[in-house]
Amino acid sequence: MFEKLTATERQYEDLLQRLGSAELQNDPAEYRKQAKALSEIEQLVERFREYKAVTHDIAQTEELAAAADPDMRELAQEELKSLVARRDALMGEMKVLLVPKDPNDEKNVVLEIRAGTGGDEAALFAGELFRMYAKYAERQGWRLEVMSSSDTGVGGLKEVIAGIEGRGVYSRLKYESGVHRVQRVPATEASGRIHTSTATVAVLPEAEEVDIHINEKDLRIDTFCSSGPGGQSDNTTYSAVRLTHLPTGLVVSQQDEKSQIKNRAKALKVLRSRLYEMELRKQQEAIAKDRRSQVGTGERSEKIRTYNFPQNRITDHRINFTTHRLVEVLNGDLSELLDNVLTYFQAEKLKDASVV
Repeated sequence: MFEKLTATERQYEDLLQRLGSAELQNDPAEYRKQAKALSEIEQLVERFREYKAVTHDIAQTEELAAAADPDMRELAQEELKSLVARRDALMGEMKVLLVPKDPNDEKNVVLEIRAGTGGDEAALFAGELFRMYAKYAERQGWRLEVMSSSDTGVGGLKEVIAGIEGRGVYSRLKYESGVHRVQRVPATEASGRIHTSTATVAVLPEAEEVDIHINEKDLRIDTFCSSGPGGQSDNTTYSAVRLTHLPTGLVVSQQDEKSQIKNRAKALKVLRSRLYEMELRKQQEAIAKDRRSQVGTGERSEKIRTYNFPQNRITDHRINFTTHRLVEVLNGDLSELLDNVLTYFQAEKLKDASVV
């Protein structure tokens, strides 16, 4: 661990020196790249330097406690307790900072929610989940744009795909992927029997063109008349677009915009994100075949969370966490739930990291 810390400190000093050179300052793109690299390790280096200073102070205080008169010895021992506590806290912080960062954490996301088992009740729940994430995004100051949706006509959603842009979106939402289960008495249930329904959530890091290059010859592009609630452009112009990625068979349709060009751009964004997720999954399986991933095996068939309306309860089964703030959570107050999930998976990464 300390070899890594010493090497990181040397890297930090080297970057500082390079950033001060006229050559780098005359190359804005490279300067930004190196400045970003510096900022990513700055906190770790600060903690390491403080750790070394505190360790030095502990050694001096121990000498003082051994040689001083009784009064001074008592003061030194009190000071020693404080210094040791700070040293231990710094050690914990450095371990966390040494865990490799997820390169996708600062990316925007494509959020996909689909009704699962349960018919109309599942679609209603899918709609509630979407509103929950939309309200949370609003609280965070993020921008949400619906890219495509299919409703049931009774307030539910068969499927919705939305883009969310903002700072650290993926880092906050990345563990939401999986099957969400709802238990409640549907409005149409006369006997008061509790029904169980599900909806599937997928949070995909938005892939830039540099991440995933799509060859035009690998695409089949079909255009068709858009369908909707009516209007001058419905069923009159071939503005809707369907993209089929031939190597994988992935199909993306987009018809929200009146412009074929805009629909094609949106469809490409969704396709690129899905292909990127497929590549990430391949890498994760190759690197850590036997390790638990963010949703168990990584398959979306696994239930990650239950929303129990009769008991006003939400339980996240991955981390054994329960809260009785169901109404508040569905209204977008997700911070407590997400914080507990993120803390759990951060601890799991620490267990797997060689620095522990």
